[in-house]
Amino acid sequence: MKTEIITVANLSCSGCVNTITKKLTAIIGVEKVEVDLETNHVLVNYNETVSREQITHMLLSIGYPEATEKNGLLTQLKSVSSCLSGKFSS
Repeated sequence: MKTEIITVANLSCSGCVNTITKKLTAIIGVEKVEVDLETNHVLVNYNETVSREQITHMLLSIGYPEATEKNGLLTQLKSVSSCLSGKFSS
């Protein structure tokens, strides 16, 4: 079992937390996801069938890039959409 703590951008509320948790736990092999709004950290426990790149790619695709990645307007808009989706699905 591997554990990664990934610092992400655009994290703002419980809707973001819900979306990130839902999308990452849908990846086969991801065992646990915890999101900390105060630190912008996403903790992920996963097995050897999953790569860190799969996790960061999923985060980027829903608008939450690693804090070290480019965070353009399109990515920020994706995060707003993901946030709203998370609010309505909770």
